Amino acid sequence: MLAYTYKDHGVFELTEKPKPKLQNSKDAIVKITMSSICTSDLHIKHGSVPKAVLGITVGHEMVGVVEEAGSDVLNVKAGDRVTVNVETFCGDCFFCKNGFVNNCTDKNGGWALGCRIDGSQAEYVRVPYADLGLNKIPASVSDEQALFVGDILSTGFWAAKISEIKETDTVLIIGAGPAGICTLLCAMLKNPKKIIVCEKDETRRNFVKKHYPDVIVVDSKDCLDMVIKESEHGGADVVMEVAGSEESFKMAWQAARANAIVTVVALYDKPMILPLPDMYGKNLTFKTGGVDGCDCAEILSLIERNKIDTTPLITHKFPLKDIKKAYEIFENRLDNVIKIAILNP
Repeated sequence: MLAYTYKDHGVFELTEKPKPKLQNSKDAIVKITMSSICTSDLHIKHGSVPKAVLGITVGHEMVGVVEEAGSDVLNVKAGDRVTVNVETFCGDCFFCKNGFVNNCTDKNGGWALGCRIDGSQAEYVRVPYADLGLNKIPASVSDEQALFVGDILSTGFWAAKISEIKETDTVLIIGAGPAGICTLLCAMLKNPKKIIVCEKDETRRNFVKKHYPDVIVVDSKDCLDMVIKESEHGGADVVMEVAGSEESFKMAWQAARANAIVTVVALYDKPMILPLPDMYGKNLTFKTGGVDGCDCAEILSLIERNKIDTTPLITHKFPLKDIKKAYEIFENRLDNVIKIAILNP
């Protein structure tokens, strides 16, 4: 089968690999119908994910059809259309039982697919703990609608949940990339008083203005002034940092009012520094990721009820055989790209 493979630092190549086989009675084999490219894939490519294993098939955003299921898989069967969770989790360890599936202590626990075991940018994928990692897609929900459920939409849902957003709050979201927009969609479910989106890229600002006209959109250079203007207590009540730069990390704590919650959603490619003397007295609560993807079934239900729609994010489509071109466009932000769907025949 075709598989996009991590060959070396800075090098992904489309290669031929054997079709995966069941290795455990809790595994399932999924025929991938649609996948996508995530910024985390680029972090692997450029060496920012030390756990990533050379030779793996990359990718962790996908939907597909169950081809084969192990004897202990009870919740899905061959022929079911499914989303695939970015997290692999056993369900039995301390962290899983407390809902912290990102910290599952199984050897393949946490972010494994497309990082430590073969992932989604291929024709087939083996999913460990399939009863927990797969969710059936409702008949009325398309592959495009479900594509981001297992990763960036779960990320946004998790971030909104732990941020304790109230209807009286002013919420600042820093970053309007794909994960930022998914975070925005999930924050909107909480009905806060105001949402401000800060984004330095004009194309992405225009995207938010077009699709979410009730949201206040501001360039990063004007963000702090806008937050002060639109907030009642000297800053945002909740800040969600989804941009992942040194500048955005600093802005997150600067834009927060005293005693605010700052939720760090982004994945950084280098350590960030908290200048505690400068922050003294703000009494901020920081909450950090990665995502605990426990809510895929609820997210699919929200999509089915037209409460969430991520299809506008898919600006480009390519067949798997042309995935190198898709990466070039995504990595270099060409042609007003937001997200790319990789299609399998």
